[in-house]
Amino acid sequence: MPERAMGRRQVLGIGGALGLMAASGLSISAAFSRRPAETGAELRSAVPLPDAFRVPLPIPKVLKPVSSSGGVDRYEMTQRAESAEILPGLRTPLWTYDGTFPGPTIEARRGRPISVTHRNELPVPTVVHLHGGRTPPESDGYPTDLVLPQEWQEGHGMHGMHGGGHKMSDPRAVVSRLTREYKFPMDQRPTMLWYHDHRMDFTAPAIWRGLAGLHIIRDDAEDALGLPSGRRELPLMITDRAFGDGGALVYPTVDPTLRNRPGVRGAYLAGVLGDVILVNGAPWPVAEVDAARYRLRVLNASNARHYDLEAIGPDGRRLDLVQVGSDQGLLAAPVTHRRLPIAPAERYDVVIDFANVPVGGLVRLANRLGSGRTTDVMAFRVARKAADESRVPRVLSTDIPTWRRSDAVRTREFSFRAGRMHGEHGWLIGGLPFDPARSDVKVGLGEVELWRLVADIHHPVHLHLVGFRVLSRSGRTPLPQDAGLKDTVSLRPGESAEIITRFDGYRGRYLFHCHNAEHEDMGMMANLEIT
Repeated sequence: MPERAMGRRQVLGIGGALGLMAASGLSISAAFSRRPAETGAELRSAVPLPDAFRVPLPIPKVLKPVSSSGGVDRYEMTQRAESAEILPGLRTPLWTYDGTFPGPTIEARRGRPISVTHRNELPVPTVVHLHGGRTPPESDGYPTDLVLPQEWQEGHGMHGMHGGGHKMSDPRAVVSRLTREYKFPMDQRPTMLWYHDHRMDFTAPAIWRGLAGLHIIRDDAEDALGLPSGRRELPLMITDRAFGDGGALVYPTVDPTLRNRPGVRGAYLAGVLGDVILVNGAPWPVAEVDAARYRLRVLNASNARHYDLEAIGPDGRRLDLVQVGSDQGLLAAPVTHRRLPIAPAERYDVVIDFANVPVGGLVRLANRLGSGRTTDVMAFRVARKAADESRVPRVLSTDIPTWRRSDAVRTREFSFRAGRMHGEHGWLIGGLPFDPARSDVKVGLGEVELWRLVADIHHPVHLHLVGFRVLSRSGRTPLPQDAGLKDTVSLRPGESAEIITRFDGYRGRYLFHCHNAEHEDMGMMANLEIT
């Protein structure tokens, strides 16, 4: 390692508080000793649940631009309350993007800018974040950059509140009323992103009520690879929910209006899990497929539930899941899995080959971390033999950054742990809860840094703006699913991970945080200033 790089290296941390802190209602020491497969508590539905693999897999509609003049595709989307039939025969009230759950998919081309004007007709403020986007700060969806409803009155928790009604303000917040235009340059590798609400303190219940959708970026090089495409490319947004009497979603919020007091009831402080698995908004659906290769664009959009996916054929044997991409696009070369763990906010791009499954055969996408009904996710029924000209090339991409440890100008360490926040339970980074008015990390534009992340229990850690590479886990080599460029890394109980990235793209204020949405709402975010 060059002497100059070693001389500039520093070890930095937020707050420096790495001690384990006891949390009311939550035994962290017990979580350590058990190394549980899940973090959180499960809600139970109050209505009869449908049999698995009866509802056809829906595919979210693709949104059409309202104009494409001047080299920019312009979209419009309305956030509004709607109801939908999720469980057969029942109507479920939802908060939606353009009336559907998931929201409509946006299809973009690399290097062609888009803009999306959102209109907020919901009863609370909202913020839109394009997760994984290389986005200027004014369009990144900072949690206090609110879009207020038309009739919203000042003083209704404008900039968010933390436990016990502790008011927090943000002098830099950019607040608009009714509408906001978000601009996305699309200057990034082709991949599947997702957009969701990011309002401070209330992200988790807003996503739970339906505010999430897909955003896919493509380019000519990826199109030329010959991967399965068209109707043989299936986007799969996996979520879990629970349903009350009459079909309404249930969620253990302390303030059902989502106007003033954030947080969830005590049993659910570590995260909210549902007992119904939805894919693209349908319970345990089935997709009719050809006996051919399919490309599955998989997103875990659950608040807190982790999955360990495997595809089980009618003979009980597992089919290969050939990973071709990660959060931030194509891998250098395919990685073959039999099981694929996926944490909240992670995305995996996988190819599965149904060629050897007999016509009429059922392939289950199962969850090894589930119990009872949550062991099933969805199924594929092979309907017919068919020609297949697709392929999985041995070389997928040559543009993945190759940062080395010696490139890092400094090393930082961050602990993700439970603790006390304004006298109540919270989730902290470096011993501190989120404060939008505080500066946590400053990094120069273009600098490479190495971060060491340390967890008490499960924490999927997400960085805004940049992708990163996973260098190690608890001092050992990364896991097979860590390949490629990531924007979310799944930390398991008691685990540490080293990641490396270059902070390029834009100057301004961004975030990093845990993407367990309940942890995020209870303080587990920090500010990242690129200067």
